[in-house]
Amino acid sequence: MDIIFIRQLQIETIIGIYDWERNTRQTVVLDLEMAADIGRAAASDAIEQTLDYKAVAKRIIGFVEQSSFQLVETLAEEIARIVLEEFDVPWLRLTLDKRGAVRGSEGVGVIIERGRRE
Repeated sequence: MDIIFIRQLQIETIIGIYDWERNTRQTVVLDLEMAADIGRAAASDAIEQTLDYKAVAKRIIGFVEQSSFQLVETLAEEIARIVLEEFDVPWLRLTLDKRGAVRGSEGVGVIIERGRRE
């Protein structure tokens, strides 16, 4: 299994349970690791033969910017669903970091794995 990754994708969104969070955009930072077979793409040197990480990033950015979830858990699950279903990815690991959510910490969030690893 090969892995295509996106690191430190920063997106502003409405996320949180407190009143002030419902009115203030906050930055979430995503790391994605997505299973892919890069063999055909490497042999052909053609983007059509691989997982287009730019297309994945654009789709996620658009979705997250428009979202308004209370929990990072819900946002992470929805991002995972989009990647698995719309990009035919068999497995992914997603780290979602809500910077500044806990005073004194660099970040807090969730790490989820979905799908099936070969």
